[in-house]
Amino acid sequence: MQLLRIYDCLCDATRLRLIHLLAQRPLCVCHFEAVLRLPQAKISRHLAYLRRHGMVTAAQRGAWRVYALASPPSPALAANLACLHDALAEEPQLQRDRAKLDRLDPEMDCASAAVPRRQLLRLARRGSQSRRK
Repeated sequence: MQLLRIYDCLCDATRLRLIHLLAQRPLCVCHFEAVLRLPQAKISRHLAYLRRHGMVTAAQRGAWRVYALASPPSPALAANLACLHDALAEEPQLQRDRAKLDRLDPEMDCASAAVPRRQLLRLARRGSQSRRK
């Protein structure tokens, strides 16, 4: 049953955060690492789960894999993503994730020559450090 697979994917906090970020634009694992501050292995494991269930797609660009929400989504998935988007707009963790993502340069693509990974991590941390002061 397709609806059950969708809810299986949405019942994990990390997967919800990944889906929320992918709703903004396609991303590479290094972008998720910078924003979520989670280990690459954990992010990759959840992305693989979402891929197996048809929620996201991956495109190979050189040595990098760029993830995006499935397009076009099934009607059931589209309806649930719209509902999820409305319900989670007020969620503080997702707001922080979105702010970190917005600080990253959208032109900084992992598929380009070399990703300044340290810069990605610094930019993502900058917002959390300024809130502590």
